Order: sequence, then structure tokens, then C-alpha cells
Amino acid sequence: MLVPIFTLKIHHKVNPRMVTIGKYDGKHPALTCATTAGKVFIHNPHVRGQRGGRVELSGDTDINLLSINQQVSALTAGKLDSASQNDILAVGTQTNLLVYDIDNNKDLFYKDTPDGANAVTIGTLGQIESPMVIVGGNCSLQGYDQEGNENFWTVTGDNVCSLALVDFNGIGLNELVVGSEDYDIRVFREDEIIAEMTETEAITCLCPMIESRFGYALHNGTVGVYDRTARYWRIKSKNQAYTIHSFDLDSDGVPELITGWSNGKIDARSDRTGEVIFKDNFNSAVAGIVQADYRLDGTEQLLCVSAEGEVKGYNPAPTEMRGNLMDSNLEQDTIRELGMRRQNLMMELKNYGENEKAGMVAAQAMQEASQSGGKFSAERPFPPGEYDKEKMGVIPASTQLQTTLAVNPGDDSKPPHVELFIGTTNDTQVRAALIFAEGIFEGESHVIHPSPSNLSNCVRVPIVPPKDVPVDLHIKAFIGYKSSIQFHVFELTRQLPRFSMYAPCRTECPEPKSSCTFQVNERIQRVLLWINQNFLLQEDIVAEGSLNVAFMSLRGSGPVFIKMENSGQVVVKTDDMDLAGDVIQSLCQFLNIDDLQVTADFPEEMEKLRQILVKVDEFHAVRQKLTAEMADHSNLIRSMVVRAEDARLMSDMKNMKKGYMELYNMNRDLINGYKIRCSNHQELLACLKQVNQVIQKAGRLRVGKYKTTVVSACRAAIKSNNVSALFKIIKSGAS
Repeated sequence: MLVPIFTLKIHHKVNPRMVTIGKYDGKHPALTCATTAGKVFIHNPHVRGQRGGRVELSGDTDINLLSINQQVSALTAGKLDSASQNDILAVGTQTNLLVYDIDNNKDLFYKDTPDGANAVTIGTLGQIESPMVIVGGNCSLQGYDQEGNENFWTVTGDNVCSLALVDFNGIGLNELVVGSEDYDIRVFREDEIIAEMTETEAITCLCPMIESRFGYALHNGTVGVYDRTARYWRIKSKNQAYTIHSFDLDSDGVPELITGWSNGKIDARSDRTGEVIFKDNFNSAVAGIVQADYRLDGTEQLLCVSAEGEVKGYNPAPTEMRGNLMDSNLEQDTIRELGMRRQNLMMELKNYGENEKAGMVAAQAMQEASQSGGKFSAERPFPPGEYDKEKMGVIPASTQLQTTLAVNPGDDSKPPHVELFIGTTNDTQVRAALIFAEGIFEGESHVIHPSPSNLSNCVRVPIVPPKDVPVDLHIKAFIGYKSSIQFHVFELTRQLPRFSMYAPCRTECPEPKSSCTFQVNERIQRVLLWINQNFLLQEDIVAEGSLNVAFMSLRGSGPVFIKMENSGQVVVKTDDMDLAGDVIQSLCQFLNIDDLQVTADFPEEMEKLRQILVKVDEFHAVRQKLTAEMADHSNLIRSMVVRAEDARLMSDMKNMKKGYMELYNMNRDLINGYKIRCSNHQELLACLKQVNQVIQKAGRLRVGKYKTTVVSACRAAIKSNNVSALFKIIKSGAS
């Protein structure tokens, strides 16, 4: 059994996902964790700590404390200077980013991050030569070099939860994999999105593995591995995965996915199958997992840190233990698993045998009845109890399972939805149906079990897709009769089209005020083919001459018109900017268009953006005023403390009481001002999030290099506070 080679007790509580390790002097690894008290501790048993800068000594001589004085939201270490061997430490809070040189006890730079710092990573991205500190915040991504210059900025769909640098395309350059609260994993080649994968919950952890593979963890307890856009495997637990890490624990040359769970469990899983090859337990939640040669003996150890400050270090297994790291007999486990499979197969074989035997009895009874000239009843050809085909689950050989999908606009009793019909072609009954679909049902699956009084040969299931993405519906239906105790199981898969929540307009409806216009070198029939494949239609649409189709959103965002002339000009009319982006991205993917320039006109969206920008300016002004007032109050407090202490030393109780009462009132004013500042900051964050989302929507209206141009030009316009230029960029797509 693989056991820890060392354990440590660090008397500090550790924040989940805020554990890193760095060689701050270029030689000795130091474990670094954020504490619940707004500090960062650095454990370095190889070099005694020195006081200076922000660093202070704690009671334990192996531990230095870095005072942040804010709640830490992200933490990482890495090389920011490619010419130096020393790692630096990056600490993110909801308002700032501190990049600190531990070895020299000095700030490299300190940046305000209005969008917050929810996740931080360090490394090189794409063809940007210098390493960067990359910060994921409020719908935005920023990259800073060692001097604090902003070398990279782009927007993403929602608040960033996790970041990882992965050679996604296998060409030797890193892409940025971003997990966010909108359940999407996005892959950025610099500021261009090259891949998107939709999951079922917020992506809380990402880690690079071997080549183009990376591990991920979701907020609902799901853990898995992707190779590019293909998911290898995933498992789901009732506990939450707090941290994941890639490490070759069994010495087979391929790293495993190491997961630390909220219940204190640690497990190592095969990167290809997800099979558990090792597990251990802490007494509290696992806050972080890192690796380093912590004993300086030439071997990398796996370090697991609990939320209570307990550390366990594991050496990789020797080659003779490969594949069997747990305290169990692999042969016995295999025999037990094969025994269970044998038992299941024997039970299945027994059922088939009973059905065959009953069928032979039935045939013999029919033959005897025929030979004796007796009357034969088709319903019961032999004495009761000998054979009941309905009870045994025997159904006609011609039975088929039919499924259809249709848009249901809803009524007073039911909201609008997509209706899935599951039925048989004869009088057999649907006793139960199981539907598995990612991101549609709570828990990812839905079971229909009609009551005995409502049994029929069909069931109808309402489906409401929350997002416009194609979804595979995996259906298993149990078919039998009312008295059946065994059932025939039909399995099939249907795909829900991407734009299934849009019904064709049957009557005239007013056209939206907003529109997107672009040119494609394609025939109308190709665009028509895309519409027929991506919208849920009872009959394919046919166009003579120009194309003009209209759909009504079942989610309440109004109509969408898609028009195309023979010249190749396409107009998409909708007031929903998100929907327009989805339509353009889907169409360009279908037509294999790499670059597309679009002219967009969204007057209502632009008016909302104008109002948001006015609010942002107001919040910034209030923030500056409050900051200045706090600075003034801080200076006053210093003088008040001196006067009050002077009065105490002179036994002037009257003036001492007066001084401390003034201090008390000033402190109360400071606390109230801080509360106002916090409220102002939260409102500012909400507004900045909306601004970033509008920029992201404007980028999604374009494809390829034009999308990149729009995002970077919008960023430049906001930094220069040029509102009119921002609106022109969003409209024309050019800087």
C-alpha cells in the first residue's frame, strides 16, 4: 500500500483551491497557502525566514506570513522572468492583484482589478513571448508581464471560476482554458475562442495533464478528463471536488488525475478510464494538491494539504507496485467483479430459458388441441398458470418504438416547451421511460413512470432546453403489458436541434428594430439546409427565389427573421443580441466560414450600454471620494491616538476620555464609509460585468480575425473613455 512518507502540522486554516508551491530563491520549494484570516503563509523548512517588506515571522520559524489585509480569492506561483530561476507569488483579491518577489521582499507590481481576480495562473500564452500573470475576473481575462504592463485582455461569457494553460492543439504553444459560471469551458488562442464545451454546472477546477488532455471539476461533484473537445470519462460524487492535480503516482509514465474532496478523501484515477488506482483520507476537507521535490532528495513528491493545515507527502510508487497502489488484492477484486457479472448473465439466461420453455408449452398445447379436434382459444390455449405471455413480457416481434419532437407553444396550464412523444406501433404499453440529456433535466436524467390507471402505448415528455445548444436525448423505454413482470427495453438516441425553442410564425408579426447584415458566398439552398437542420420543423422549408423566414422565441425574446437575397446578402433581425450571435456562429460553422465581418444595429442594447457607462462613471467618482475621505480619516486617527495617549500619561482623564470618544466616533464613521464603499464596489462590479458581456456579444456577432478586432478595439475605447468610438466599433466591427 502507498503510504505518506512525511506529514506536517501547520497551525493555520487553509482556503480551498488556494494552495501553491514555488522556488522563490530558485532552489528550495516552499509551500504557500492562503488563510481564512486574509494572510498568506509560506512554509520553507530549508531556509529560515527573514523579516522585511510585507513578510513577517510567525511563531513557527519555518513559516513566514504575508499580510494581504483583504480576503484572498486566488493564489499561484511561477516564473515571470524567463531569464531568472526564481518564482514569484501572485495573490488576487476582489479588488487588487499583488505580484510579490518573496526572495527580495518587495512588490513587483500592485494592480487595481475592478473586475476582481477569481482565478490566477502564470505562464506563456500563444505567441506572446514574455510570461504573464493571467487573471480571470468578472467576464474578463487580463495578462500582465513582470513590469505590470497589460499584454493581454479579452472578455468571456460569465464570471471566471478557473484557468489552465494547455497545449490544446499539440503544436507547442499554450492555449488558455477557461471555466466559468455559465457552465462553459472555453479555449482561447490568445484572444480568439477556438473551442467551447458545455457542461452541467460551474467549472470550479481545471488542470493540464499530458499533451492535449486536461482535467476538470464541476460545482456539483463531477470530475472528468477531456482530450481537446472529446470527453474521455467523468464521474459524479455527492461530495464536492475542491481541487484536482495531474501527477504520475503509479510510475507508468502517464499522469493520473488526483482529486481532493470536501469530505477529506483523496483519490487517483486513470487518465483514460477514470478507474481509481489509489485513495486515502484526511480528517477534514482537502484544500489543495501540489507537487515538488520537498525533501530535496531528487524525487518529486505529491503534497496534499487539508483545510485544517495538515500536509501529507507521497512518493511515486516503485515500478513493482504499478497498477496496484491500494491495500487490496487486485486478483480478488477482479474475481469478485467477474462473479457479479456472471450472476447477472445467469439471471438473464434464466429469464430467456423460462420464456423459451413457456413458448414450447404453448406450442405443444396448440398442437394437441389441433390434433384432438378441440376448440382452440387464442386468448388462453392451455390451462391457467401454465403460460401467460403477457406476464412473461413477451411482445409481438413487429413492435417498434417511435419518437417525435414537436414545438408546443403552451397554454394557460403549461408553459411553452418542446414535446417528446414516445410510443409503440401496437397495443403494447409504455411502462416506464428513462431520458438522459446533459444540461436539460435536474440531475441530467428524467424518469417517466405512468400509474397503472394511466397506462397507454405512448407518453409525452415536456422538455425546456435552457440554452441554444444541440443536445443528444438518450432514451430507454420499458415496453410490456399491464400484467407483465418482465419488460422489453428499447434504446435509441434522438438529437434535439440547436434552435428547438423557436416556433415558425404562422401569422404576420412586426419585424424587430435590431438587425445584423453580412455577405456570404453561398447559395440560398445551403442556408436553407442549415435552417432545416437546426430548427425544429414539422416540414422542411422550401424557398423560391429569395429567403424570408420568421420564428418566434418560446423564451419570450420576441421574433427572429432570417432573410437572404440571391446576391448572398444575409440579414438576421432580432432584438436579442445573444441569439443573433448564436445564429451567426452556427451558420458560419455549418458553411465553414473562418472570417466574417458583420454590420450590427442594436439601438435598444446600445441605449442600455450608454446608461450603464454613465453609472460606471458615477460609481468611480463615488469610489475616489470615499477613498480620499478614508485617507483623511486615517491621518486624523493618528493624531487623535497621540493626543489621547498623551492625556493618559499625564493622568488627564477628562481629555483622555474626550479623545477616545472622538476616536470611537471616527471609527464608527470609518466603518460606515467602508460599508458604503463595499456596496458601491458591488454595484460597480455588476455594471462592469454588463459592459464586458456587451463587448462579448459584439464579438460573437463576428467570426475569426474580425471578432478579435472588435474585442481589442472596444477595450481601447473603454480605456480612453471614448464612448462614441465604442458604439461605432460595436456597430461597424472596425476599429
